[in-house]
Amino acid sequence: MSSVEVVPLVDEGLGNSAYLLELGDGRAMVVDVSLDLRATSRAARRRGLTVAFAADTHLHADFLSGARQLSATEGTQVLASAAGHREFTHSGLRDGDEVDLGGLRLRALGTPGHTHEHLSFLLLDGERPVGVFTGGSLLVGSAARTDLVSPEQTEALARAQYASLRRLAELPDDVAVWPTHGAGSFCSAPPGSERTSTIGREKATNPLLHAADEDSFVAALLGSLGSFPPYFHRLGEINRRGPAVLGAPPALVPLDPTGVRTLLAQGAQLVDVRPLTHFADAHVPGSLSIPLRPVFASWLGWLAPPDRPLIFLREADQDPAEIAWQATKIGYTDLAGELDGGIDAWIAAGHPTTSTRLVGPGEVEGPVLDIRQAPEFEAGHLPGALHIELGDLPGRADEVPGEPLVVMCGHGERAMGAASLLERAGHRDLAVLTGGADDWAAASGRHLETGL
Repeated sequence: MSSVEVVPLVDEGLGNSAYLLELGDGRAMVVDVSLDLRATSRAARRRGLTVAFAADTHLHADFLSGARQLSATEGTQVLASAAGHREFTHSGLRDGDEVDLGGLRLRALGTPGHTHEHLSFLLLDGERPVGVFTGGSLLVGSAARTDLVSPEQTEALARAQYASLRRLAELPDDVAVWPTHGAGSFCSAPPGSERTSTIGREKATNPLLHAADEDSFVAALLGSLGSFPPYFHRLGEINRRGPAVLGAPPALVPLDPTGVRTLLAQGAQLVDVRPLTHFADAHVPGSLSIPLRPVFASWLGWLAPPDRPLIFLREADQDPAEIAWQATKIGYTDLAGELDGGIDAWIAAGHPTTSTRLVGPGEVEGPVLDIRQAPEFEAGHLPGALHIELGDLPGRADEVPGEPLVVMCGHGERAMGAASLLERAGHRDLAVLTGGADDWAAASGRHLETGL
């Protein structure tokens, strides 16, 4: 085979890339594919391919692997680290093991750091290395974080990551780099904007490959780590055991308002996925605002309880299948359904609603709660603003003053999520800023503060 075609399958919301590799004989291999196999299936069908192999570089923390689903439904051979101790049928690989793909070969390279059992997969055409699927080791301009296993192991894994990156840097400069984590992924430390690269380019531009020594590398990597969604802690073990095989695509069962009220009384959580302006006008008391947009899954996994049934409320033009897949691929399987008819049906049934005030950049008065992530806040915030990251807010709502309060983020969507959490905790007289810190500065003519 003189040329190799690798098709990236990008999940913009999670910031991850799976890859579809054509093997030249009507078969294909996928790498780090999500349980949401829709894009993979479309790409394979367009090319007339069957997926013969599914390779997983590590026990992913940010999505459920689709490898077991492919194995069960299509007879796909799963390739994964033997050190991962997966409890379903797979070919366990160790450092140096090779798999004949039919003209191409795949060589496992032990690259621990992001996780203990992490493998990278070097693709060989004859004896020529073509590219390397680096998963959560070498990323574009960065490396994956090492704090997802446990705080006690973070530094040791960072030192392992140092060795792994240097091993990969020994490959020829023209070898393609195909990482899983990239722009938008909380697994990237820090996140970059591009998704693929080459070994030569990374040697020239990746600051972590320019670290003077191991200690400098560790300091730089650990110093770049921010917060991450708590659902990351749950999915690795689910992937090790093997996600449940889906007999049918996930779906949202229509529920009438009475059924929704009953489920809410029994402890279910209502997630309102409508745009923030619609949520502001009228919403079900106690509902959680997470607008349906590319980053929906990340914030659902950050804010929605993992142990309660979820009910969704959407607009008529929002796709219920998309909502169901976004929830399912990050491990939410108890999807009770959706409010049939949306907020109009709720109101027509005579059930109560509440609203949240919106304010523009020139209307901010009184205390401000900024719920952006620490680097965003540090780069510039309103003078005197209280800072609590949105992800931390469920456990710190009692630190928020009970007086009238403006909640803000970069545009408003996250701030509305924060306001919904605070309302659920008993806070009243809240307003949400429709804009960000720069908008406020432009409207007020005042300067932002920097630092934490």
